[in-house]
Amino acid sequence: MKLLAGKVAIITGAARGIGEGIAIKFAEQGASVAFTYVSDSSTERAKSLEAKLGALGVKAKAYQTNAGDYAACEIFVNDVLKEFGQIHICVNNAGISKDNLLLRMTPDQWDDVMQTNLKSVFNMTKQVIRPMMKAKSGSIINMSSVIGEMGNAGQSSYAASKAGVIGFTKSIAKELGSRNIRCNAIAPGFVETDMTSYLQDGAAADKYKAGIPLGRFATTEDIANVTLFLASDLSSYVTGQTISACGGLNI
Repeated sequence: MKLLAGKVAIITGAARGIGEGIAIKFAEQGASVAFTYVSDSSTERAKSLEAKLGALGVKAKAYQTNAGDYAACEIFVNDVLKEFGQIHICVNNAGISKDNLLLRMTPDQWDDVMQTNLKSVFNMTKQVIRPMMKAKSGSIINMSSVIGEMGNAGQSSYAASKAGVIGFTKSIAKELGSRNIRCNAIAPGFVETDMTSYLQDGAAADKYKAGIPLGRFATTEDIANVTLFLASDLSSYVTGQTISACGGLNI
């Protein structure tokens, strides 16, 4: 039996990268998938993913919306409930980085990262917990980062936003555990995506891989597999945790 048969999952920021990998993994395991993308340039890719998921025999729909906007999230979740009937899983994956040394960082750069990476987690979680509380069941999975655990020069905004996700996750797990709603975080290390393409070849890749005990970057499927575990009943007694899927980078 498929691990997510009969489940409905929301995934933010799923037109590419980790989010796309999670969407495909969930659909393969029987979940219906509603996913978001934000920019017009991603529309064609989002529609292609929607068709790919549908071909796996599940219901799937792409929504162009901004997870960092509270009102947009309210509309989005209401639309998903009308279309799919219920929400069993929410993966808060939307994220950006605008790396800069603090001396050069602008307030707008800081605010953009916080809105997309951290406020979006509040926005979406606030909306999905109502139907989950009514159903007395649910799994919320927040995408943090190993950088949120370790820090990194030139990434203070990214590190702060991802550390905030971890603190938020622990708090929500305590608030909602009595309602059988679980909330966990994943802290990926370096993952082979468009965002890290500049690190994947040559001397830069060798430098970063030398610090990873497993000696390689993660694939999106590596992260999707961890997300699947947290979304499924295999993790029914796991909540408030941060799983570092980083190849041992944070040891």
